[in-house]
Amino acid sequence: MDRGAALIIGIPREVKPREYRVAQPPHGVRELVRHGHTVLVERGAGVGSGFEDAQYAAAGAVLVDDAETVWSEAELVLKVKEPIEQEYRFLRPGLILFTFLHLAASESLTRVLMEREVTAIAYETVQLPDGSLPLLAPMSEVAGRLAIQVGAYYLMEPYGGRGVLLGGVPGVGPGRVVILGGGTVGTNAAQMALGLGAEVVLFDINIERLRYLEQILHGRFQTRVSSEQVIADAVREADLVIGAVLIPGARAPKLLTRAMVASMQRGSVIVDVSIDQGGCVETARPTTHDAPVYEEEGVLHYTVTNMPGAVPRTSTLALSNVTLRYVLELADLGFAEAVRRDAALAKGVNVFRGRITYPSVAQAFELPFVPLNDLL
Repeated sequence: MDRGAALIIGIPREVKPREYRVAQPPHGVRELVRHGHTVLVERGAGVGSGFEDAQYAAAGAVLVDDAETVWSEAELVLKVKEPIEQEYRFLRPGLILFTFLHLAASESLTRVLMEREVTAIAYETVQLPDGSLPLLAPMSEVAGRLAIQVGAYYLMEPYGGRGVLLGGVPGVGPGRVVILGGGTVGTNAAQMALGLGAEVVLFDINIERLRYLEQILHGRFQTRVSSEQVIADAVREADLVIGAVLIPGARAPKLLTRAMVASMQRGSVIVDVSIDQGGCVETARPTTHDAPVYEEEGVLHYTVTNMPGAVPRTSTLALSNVTLRYVLELADLGFAEAVRRDAALAKGVNVFRGRITYPSVAQAFELPFVPLNDLL
C-alpha cells in the first residue's frame, strides 16, 4: 500500500450465522471510489442491511460473484465480524484486514493471523487520546439498548422468564435491572431500562463515572462501586442482569460467579454483552441468533456474540459513520503513513505481518509482543 496509490478494497459478505451487517453501505463505497480506489463487493453482501447490489453498482463498486475473488484480489479487506474458520483459507501474507477481531477471546484466530502473516486492525482497539473507543462506541450503543429489549422479552413467561414486566403497573412495582459496567454499553442499557420504568442499579469501579451518570440519568436509578459482596447482594434480587464490562483488547473479568448466578431468582435473565471478550459471567458461553438463550442454574442466559447483527440496517449505518474516515486514511495514505500520522489508528493494529503488536492479546496467550513502531 504505497502512499497515493490507488487501492483495491474488498467487502465480502458476512458468513457468521445470522450476521446481516455489511462493512460499508453504498454511500461509503461511493466515497472510496471518489478517492480513486477500486471497491470489490461480493454480490448479496448488503442485502441483509437493506442495500441491493444495484445500489452498490450505481456507487461505482465492482460486483463479484464469490468471496474467494474478493479476498484474493483485494489488498485491504473490510468486514464487520472476525473471520470464522471457513474463512481462514483466505488469509494470506500481505493482506490488511480491518474488522472487529476480539482476539483476546480467540487463540485460534490469533495464531492463524500470525502464521499467515496478516496485518490485522481491530475496530475495537482504535483508541483516542482520551481513552475512548470511537469504532466500538456505536455498536456498544446498539448492544446496550438491545440488551434491555431482549432481556425484557425473555423475562416473559412464554419464553422461559419469571413473568415480570420491567415497567410494572400501578399498584405493582417495576422490575429490577442490575448493570455491571458504566461505559457506553451500560449507560445505554440504563437509559433504555429507565425509559421502560424499571428500577436500575449500575456498578462501576470509577467513582467519577458514577458521579457523572448520577447527574445525567434520572428515575429509579442508583449507583454502586463494584465489589464482590455488593454485586452478590444486588443480583440476588435482580430480574435482569446486564454484563457490560470492557477492558480494551483484553478478556473480560469474571464479575459474576456461578454461585452468584445460582443465588438469583429462577426465571431471571442475564444478558452478557461482554461475551465478545470472553464474558463477565462465569456461566456464560457464546451463542448465536439461531439459538440465543440457554438455562444455567435456573437462570436464562442471552450471550449472542454479534448482538447488533439483530438490527443490521441501524448497525451498518452507525458503524460506517465512524469507520469510513479511517478506511480513507488507510487507502489514501497507505498503511505505514496512516498509522504514523494517526496514533488512534495505530492502536487498532493487533497483528502486523504476523507479529502481535497489541499487549493484551500477547498477554492473553503468553505470546511475544512487539511494539508496532519497532516493525515499521
